[in-house]
Amino acid sequence: MNELLVIFLNNLLPIFLAAGAGYFVSQKLNVSPRPLSQVIFYIFSPCLIFTLLTKSELSDGDILLTSLFAATVIILVGALAFLAGKIAHLERSTLAAVVLASMIMNSGNFGLPVVLFAFGETALGYASLFFVTNAILSYTLGVMTASMSSVNLGQAFTNLFKIPFIYALGLALVFMRTGWQMPMFLERTTTLLGDASIPAMLVLLGMQLKSANLSGQAAPMTITVGMRLLVSPLLALALGLIIGLSGPVRQAATLEAAMPTAVLTTVLATEYNARPTFVTAAVFVTTLLSPLTITPLLAYLGA
Repeated sequence: MNELLVIFLNNLLPIFLAAGAGYFVSQKLNVSPRPLSQVIFYIFSPCLIFTLLTKSELSDGDILLTSLFAATVIILVGALAFLAGKIAHLERSTLAAVVLASMIMNSGNFGLPVVLFAFGETALGYASLFFVTNAILSYTLGVMTASMSSVNLGQAFTNLFKIPFIYALGLALVFMRTGWQMPMFLERTTTLLGDASIPAMLVLLGMQLKSANLSGQAAPMTITVGMRLLVSPLLALALGLIIGLSGPVRQAATLEAAMPTAVLTTVLATEYNARPTFVTAAVFVTTLLSPLTITPLLAYLGA
């Protein structure tokens, strides 16, 4: 028990304290989270992805394996959530909300700092790949899920090219394959902006949780919490054993799969009218309960 408490205090409590600061500022000063969200989305996060990948020792095989692992876990959890929702006879909009909130995890705001605190910068490089894969699926499969009644594949594909992560990833891969080096002033600029990403994400998480509404239905919330906090990490552990993952990639990928529901899901749910109040509540509940599952998982993974 003492070991779990130390793991929680050292790895998870700093996350909640930083998010709490964002919540406090938003509550007291009525600050909108949108401007900060846009700065993170368009500047800080792409710089973080670029910096992590270009400074890492990841091979093409590492990149492909981590991305496929992330995509497999996300799609399997979505499929299981859909099946559970069908069995529970959820109506269409609620089913879309449950699948969305179960499938897309908070691998950025929450996942990256936890991986960094627990396992260091090598694991953070793998976590950033998981984060990018999750972001791509959020804006493609996530959009299609949120708009189950009127799927627009063309729009979903177009949205993919609006994601700054895609360009940061592509540029990083070019630098990694060619061995190019940026001028020092550019390298320091991207590093400086990337370093701002994680603390800004945590503050944003707290600001966005302010809008949570806990008036959700018992059945869909139970399915969502179970899928996100139990089924997803168990699937990740099983898949990791099957394909032989070990070391930092296993630690990072498994931990990312255990993260609570992504705040981004509330944006998608609002845009496509997929029970946004329920999805926001799912973000709040899974985030609040996540230490109960992530703490023992950290102990198991060797934090």
